[in-house]
Amino acid sequence: MEVRQLEIFCALANELNFTRTAERVHTVQSNVTTQIKALEQELGVPLFDRLAKHVVLTDAGRSFLPYATRALATMDEGKQLLISGSEPVGTLCIGSPESVLTYRLPAVLDRFRILYPKVELRFRPHWHEALIESLESGDLDMAISMGETIRAEKVHAVRLCGEKVLLFAHPAHPLVAKEVLRPADLTGQVLLLTESGCGYRKKLDDVLATLNIKPEGTTEFTSVEAIKQCVMAGMGLGLLPEIVLMKELTAGLVTGFQWDGPDLDIATNILWHRDKWLSPAMKAFLDTLKETIPEDRIETPSKRRSATKLRDSDGSGSRLVESAFV
Repeated sequence: MEVRQLEIFCALANELNFTRTAERVHTVQSNVTTQIKALEQELGVPLFDRLAKHVVLTDAGRSFLPYATRALATMDEGKQLLISGSEPVGTLCIGSPESVLTYRLPAVLDRFRILYPKVELRFRPHWHEALIESLESGDLDMAISMGETIRAEKVHAVRLCGEKVLLFAHPAHPLVAKEVLRPADLTGQVLLLTESGCGYRKKLDDVLATLNIKPEGTTEFTSVEAIKQCVMAGMGLGLLPEIVLMKELTAGLVTGFQWDGPDLDIATNILWHRDKWLSPAMKAFLDTLKETIPEDRIETPSKRRSATKLRDSDGSGSRLVESAFV
């Protein structure tokens, strides 16, 4: 089995077209065909089905692809190590949800660019369910996840920080008058949520399913900004990490509820495959993340409590209570 065969196999698996593959690996189409046939003969199984004008991976081809990708990536890592020694260089492909990329990473990237100018960062959106597969196939070097802490045999996971998750609404919404929001209050309400693969969306879905609570309807969005705009237009209740809502909360454009129900909070984690070598570039990015967003320095409105006087229910006097930012 030759390195060139693996390169051509991975290219054809991505392109599913012999002509484009030949262009991508800088060879002629007949050589692509020859190399794939030789690899299939050595492995003893067909890797591709040729269906008229279409090329598709067989089950064997799909199973073999992550190993071939990893083998090529490992060889490239070894070459980079010999060339650069311990200096962080090369390209890192990192998966990140919109919330983290927009509201957590700018300060990290600014610091990283100054410290490690020879590393090129490429960010890709990802779905929570496909994280392990993307890391295993080599499509991603690392991935940032917002959700429950991931415990899986195939990945290393480092918790970066906790994330407060808020249900929120337009200040004129009828539920804003409530001192606390309970799960039952969501009955008959319109919910404006991220797509079902999202970690904090899943936590709310589990609460509703467990308690048999039925909202009036749910509208899904791929953009957190779209959710904020629709909530500010009075279209329903939203659910987002508090850091996404800092500006709107401070300006009084939305109101965050004090939630009296099962925990909806999540964590931001950085992950990479256990079989992947932690290169100097990856280690540099991991260190920059931990140095720039350490959990004990994160300040959110929910940590800035204000003392509010409330009347006792029997009207006998006033009592001083600590209320969350809403």
